[in-house]
Amino acid sequence: MIEITGHTGLYGLLGSPVAHSISPMMHNEAFNLLNLDNVYLCFDVDTSTLKTAVDGLKAIGIKGFNCTMPDKNLMFELCDEVSQAAKLVGAVNTVKNENGILKGHMTDGVGYMMAAKDAGFDIVGKNMTLLGAGGAATAICAQAAIDGVKSINVFSIKDQFFDRAQSLVDNINATTTCKAALYDLADKSMLNKSIEESYILTNATSVGMAPNTDNCILNDNSMLRPDLVVSDIIYNPRETKLIKMAKEAGCRTFNGLYMLLYQGAEAFKIWTGAEMPVNEIKAKYFDV
Repeated sequence: MIEITGHTGLYGLLGSPVAHSISPMMHNEAFNLLNLDNVYLCFDVDTSTLKTAVDGLKAIGIKGFNCTMPDKNLMFELCDEVSQAAKLVGAVNTVKNENGILKGHMTDGVGYMMAAKDAGFDIVGKNMTLLGAGGAATAICAQAAIDGVKSINVFSIKDQFFDRAQSLVDNINATTTCKAALYDLADKSMLNKSIEESYILTNATSVGMAPNTDNCILNDNSMLRPDLVVSDIIYNPRETKLIKMAKEAGCRTFNGLYMLLYQGAEAFKIWTGAEMPVNEIKAKYFDV
């Protein structure tokens, strides 16, 4: 039970909509478990009111906050300083207020890398095929490159995100040791070659997410092989059609559920300097 005092620190989530978010339960439980006098609340704020909201929160001394859609890109512009990952993707999902200086971070990619490690896979120094070029995909791509993944081939439809993805790939090649490239998802020959040479295939699109669970980013499992790791950032359903196909092909798999947990754990550490008690949070909110 959270007890609000005159010293209670304020943290929160900005975005729209936010009422469905699991973040308040996760962070408030962590505060309770570690006996930290803090509270985490949700604030429904879109881009039209984000600057006003941030100015107000800064004025009242908020200690830190998360940003979700549609605020991540604009929040990048409102920060005083940003991390390497945030700079690469041009977006921020975690902000720490240090004496009025807003420091922006992007923890989604960290969440993915930690989820992979949690599932028993070390992808550093290996080749990755990444499907998608939206917000989650770019965060994963940037962090994987920063952490030392050897190469990342990004495949995307030629939509509004394609040019942005090309800029990200160029920046990764210029600032990290990772070799990145961008391809049209319609190029099945190149996709097959990339998957063949990869340790891990990651779907970072929304294809297959509920309620459209019959959809799949791949037509069949002919490109899959038993020694390939297949991950899907979708966690509703927990087993997408892609994951089912991968299992049928003998692949090892993991979904996006713990990416959500570990991106929050990284934000918690940035704010408090403490490790989130992830095992307890897992048991209460994730492994159900």
